Amino acid sequence: MKTLFRNAVVVNADGSRTCDVLVCGEKIERIDERIDCPEAELIDCTGLLLFPGAIDAHTHFDLDVAGTTTADDFRTGGRAALRGGTTTVIDFACPNKGESLQYGLELWQKKAQGRTACDYGFHMTIDDWNDSIRGEIPAMIRQGVTSFKMYLTYPAMMIGDGAVFLALRELNRYGAIAGVHCENAGVIDALIAEKKAAGALSPASHPLCRPALAEAEAVGRLLKMAALADAPVVTVHTTCVPALEEIVAARSRGQKVYVETCPQYLLLEDSRYSLPDFEGARYVCAPPLRKPADQARLWQALAAGEIQTVNTDHCSFTLAQKDMGREDFTKIPGGLPGVETRLELLYSYGVAAGRITKEKMAELLSANNAKLYGLWDRKGAIREGFDADLVLYDPRGEHSIRASEQLTNVDYNPYEGFPITGSIRRVYLRGRLAVEDGRVLEENGGQYLHRGLPLLF
Repeated sequence: MKTLFRNAVVVNADGSRTCDVLVCGEKIERIDERIDCPEAELIDCTGLLLFPGAIDAHTHFDLDVAGTTTADDFRTGGRAALRGGTTTVIDFACPNKGESLQYGLELWQKKAQGRTACDYGFHMTIDDWNDSIRGEIPAMIRQGVTSFKMYLTYPAMMIGDGAVFLALRELNRYGAIAGVHCENAGVIDALIAEKKAAGALSPASHPLCRPALAEAEAVGRLLKMAALADAPVVTVHTTCVPALEEIVAARSRGQKVYVETCPQYLLLEDSRYSLPDFEGARYVCAPPLRKPADQARLWQALAAGEIQTVNTDHCSFTLAQKDMGREDFTKIPGGLPGVETRLELLYSYGVAAGRITKEKMAELLSANNAKLYGLWDRKGAIREGFDADLVLYDPRGEHSIRASEQLTNVDYNPYEGFPITGSIRRVYLRGRLAVEDGRVLEENGGQYLHRGLPLLF
């Protein structure tokens, strides 16, 4: 089966041009100014943008956390992702302390296999470090898991600075890379204890207990450990000016540091934690939302290439689940939904607003994730020989985000009422029409991606 996209504005990280794109089966066969192929299905793309399928390299589907389980599993989360123009997710396999990495990988494969609408892969969480775990690293890489996650906060997940250093050095031996959640656990615990002693238990206390400097301190500490280990590193869900200052300083010393941020840190601010009637609980995430000045600096960093990727940290909970912390803000499950809205938000408030170019958007959502996470041989761009993961975007018109219309398995949307410029017309997954005008046509077509080593840039 062949499909010919006629007269599309093809958007890649390295440039855009109006041309034809011929898809044969699952692959892009040819890109040229004019292609004639009578046997192909013809799609007239006049006036439309053709983006590479987006990659979300930070999702949490079917995760047991905070005494509950995320509202979206691989079935609902994968459908929402695909509808939102994301054709690939990289989730986190999370073995508990005392469990092997292999056990964690097999468990997450069972959760995802045959149930996911988009293609998928896994990072591996390292929440334990010993000779056994260290010995499993080569086996993970052989199975296509070439990126790992570590935490500098959360007692159930953190492994201590010495273990982080050793893990960074070991991963670098094999060409793998780690993303790290950076917040100072001791400072956070001390501030939480003070708020509890004072009886300040509402969501308004959440950002006060996880200040920007606690993130920046942990970023700076991580980067010094990475320098000692001579290892590249990713700072995930980066939120604030002080953290970026630490990153800029490390790069000036010659370090390879890759930075991820998320839509919530670009578009939502910490005043929402003070909303009445416990509404602030729906915005609880870690790190928390920051100030308008931080948002402005993040947008500037995106345009300047200081931030490499925009992923979602999609970790969804219903309002009933958020209500678990009504009497104690530390018991509110932390996380926001976002996998369904990322592409339209970045287009509307980035490209259409003049903050970034459409080519930069393709770089942030597709190309850089593909390079950083071992998929650049087949995903991340509209190129001959690559998978035909395509998003047909109509830049005309306007609609608003509504929770009542979403596929994400929660009963609110943090961007409720946000105006959106344009809309996703169609999404193709490996050449198959998977979404049309908001309707998901392919329920379980996602495949596991055996990822290669990162391509450092």
